[in-house]
Amino acid sequence: MSRNVGGIDKILRILVGIALIVLALTGTIGVWGWIGVLPLATGLFNFCPAYKLIGFNTCKTK
Repeated sequence: MSRNVGGIDKILRILVGIALIVLALTGTIGVWGWIGVLPLATGLFNFCPAYKLIGFNTCKTK
């Protein structure tokens, strides 16, 4: 599993994921907020399966 998420993309994924989970916990947006687990996980693991499928990469190459 190679890295394909990096930089600002990673930060935005983590922030959006946390925000959605918090909104779900407070009951503001209901159970749909738990979808925030996906961007949070992809941000933390630096890997997005959808990016792999389409051949997209936001990581800086060495």
